[in-house]
Amino acid sequence: MKAVGNPATGGKISQTSDSDLIKKARTGDARAFTQLVQRYEQLVYGFSYKVCRDKDKAEETLQDTFVNVYRKLDQFNGESKFSTWLYSIVTNNCLMKRRKRKLDAEMVSFDEPPMSDNHEPLSIPAWTDSPISSLVNSELRARLDKAILKLPMEYRVVFMLRDVENQTAEEAAKILKLSVPAVKSRLRRARLFLRKGLNDLMVE
Repeated sequence: MKAVGNPATGGKISQTSDSDLIKKARTGDARAFTQLVQRYEQLVYGFSYKVCRDKDKAEETLQDTFVNVYRKLDQFNGESKFSTWLYSIVTNNCLMKRRKRKLDAEMVSFDEPPMSDNHEPLSIPAWTDSPISSLVNSELRARLDKAILKLPMEYRVVFMLRDVENQTAEEAAKILKLSVPAVKSRLRRARLFLRKGLNDLMVE
């Protein structure tokens, strides 16, 4: 069986399907589990870093996630993609860490949906539809990171899944165990807050 290299780890990742690797890992095949880790560690770390905005926390979440995967692999029923299940575990780990640090009290309130001047719910276009996507200078990156960190974790993960990871509303709903309307509502509020925080850098 031909294998492809993983430049991130220096190892080899087989072309065996996820389902076959999972079946083998469930029987105690350590090599199969290692291949699953190598196949998805960049996805897990990348998403963890985008949510945590901190290298050490992302590395900690990476380790915790695959410990959870190892312990709960029998619970994966195959009804969704393996990556969807991983996103769900990463999100849960990030939320638990956030609650433990008790930082939510410092975050802004999102109790009310964003409304326009005529009291209609605002329709916020996707982040990539805005001129903000063309601004890549260091000031913007610093401001964006700061604004994202002010988002409550429940809204941050929705923003990351939808506008950064490009998951569909349906996929994000499965990952977060929310309804599709709830995902759309949280995304709309998150986008509005971020746009307000970067308003002076927006070019009309």
